[in-house]
Amino acid sequence: MNWETYHPAKKIVLVIGGTILGIAVAILVGFVIMWLWNGLMPKLFGLTEITYWQGIGLGLLGRLLFGGIGGGNSKDSSSKRKGKQRISHCEDAYETDWEKYDKWWEKEGKKAYDEFNTEPEKVEEVTSDE
Repeated sequence: MNWETYHPAKKIVLVIGGTILGIAVAILVGFVIMWLWNGLMPKLFGLTEITYWQGIGLGLLGRLLFGGIGGGNSKDSSSKRKGKQRISHCEDAYETDWEKYDKWWEKEGKKAYDEFNTEPEKVEEVTSDE
């Protein structure tokens, strides 16, 4: 169903329910981060224990550093399309480079390699001053 087709009372219930659920998840995440930190970091690295609010801060910091802010869950987002275009461009360049290499190998490379391979090896004698 589309959001516009919902009854106004149902919209209010969904908004309030979503808000309560969001707050509950935020509280739970803060406690989980605090619990994990206090259970692991002091024993492993000798760090001090943290409070609930420090756990929330660590969660936000981690989200900023590693997850960004906001949604972006669209299956056809512009950043994904740009990434696919970049990958496609790289693959095209990769194939083009190998085609150039193959042409060079047939024209000059094989001959140069055979000449290098047929030259006698020059072995230098190593002397030690003991």
